[in-house]
Amino acid sequence: MSARPVKVALVTPRFPPDVGGLEGYVGWVAEVLQASGSFDVTVITTSRDRRTRLENYRGVPVHRLGTWATLSNTPVNPLWVTQVRRLLTRLDIDVVNAHAPVPGLADIAAFTSPVPVVLTYHSGSLAKGTAVDPLLRAYERQVLPRVFARSTELVAVSPVSMAHATGRAHLVPPGVDCELFTPGVPSDEAREPRVLYVGRVERTSRWKGLGVLVKSLVQLRRLVPGVRLEVVGDGDDVTHLQAQAERLGVDDRIDWLGRVDHRLLPQHYRRAGVAVLPSLTESESFGMTLVEAMASACPVVASDVGGIPFVVRDQVDGLLVPPGDAGALARALAGVLTDPPRATAMGRAGREAAVSRWDWNRQQERTIQIIEEAARPGRRVRTP
Repeated sequence: MSARPVKVALVTPRFPPDVGGLEGYVGWVAEVLQASGSFDVTVITTSRDRRTRLENYRGVPVHRLGTWATLSNTPVNPLWVTQVRRLLTRLDIDVVNAHAPVPGLADIAAFTSPVPVVLTYHSGSLAKGTAVDPLLRAYERQVLPRVFARSTELVAVSPVSMAHATGRAHLVPPGVDCELFTPGVPSDEAREPRVLYVGRVERTSRWKGLGVLVKSLVQLRRLVPGVRLEVVGDGDDVTHLQAQAERLGVDDRIDWLGRVDHRLLPQHYRRAGVAVLPSLTESESFGMTLVEAMASACPVVASDVGGIPFVVRDQVDGLLVPPGDAGALARALAGVLTDPPRATAMGRAGREAAVSRWDWNRQQERTIQIIEEAARPGRRVRTP
């Protein structure tokens, strides 16, 4: 008789259809583990309201726990302490793969799980120059080391991840589906003088630098007269950014497209002249949208901060600019949009890098191996 599949619970603060690098990564892990035939996968995540519900994501059950409040970008509910442990016990889970950096659910899983925990940490420091920074730094000094110590295995998504600094983390970067994200056409004939931003548009995500990008349009429209900015994503900061664009006189240059289904994103990358990620802090430990653009042979411009230099080779498959410098950002974007041969060369180099460095298939075996090892009989819950 064959052994039963390993029962694994993916515990994550957000999960598709929510948009973001962490969300896309965990969605991929769920599909890969389920498709392997060796795992029986369950997702435990949060709801946008107080109601707890059971949903289905491509054949994977998703338990969405009710959220009482959201502080900064952190959903909270004191009942999760008992709810998570009860779910893990009732579902007879063998191993947990928790995902952070958002404080809360992953920490609860690490401290309350009766089975081994693999913690995948997606960020550098959470401090972003806001009023909550003292709390975040206290969390990173006092709580996070204990969460790391409690976890049976650690996974860092880039060298900037705070888990990587422990010296015991496996380095397993996120990746991209190179069969979904493709160049589409053999040349840049279909590309337009269009700058593409993909990501959350929330007040708590202002560190993504979208405000700097809007400001850069003042100079960029002079350098590239027909330029347009396409924003894919939604959130509670759209109105604020639209007002900023109106004050600067560039509101007529921006197309706000809202949320777009993940499988429709490739057509936006194929049409854009350049994709941009103007992040401001080392919270940007990787930059999933960058590798999606690269796989689509779309040249990229991004901030020289956090884990982005780990992904983008400056002057090879993209350009790096100082974070927060709207002028440098405008000049870099214009340099790509007004030089088609250079843009084509960067796009081709990006596609080659996506296939050789960032294809999901390169990460699949290592991810399965780490979780299987943690679930191996005899592995115990780690105590600090």
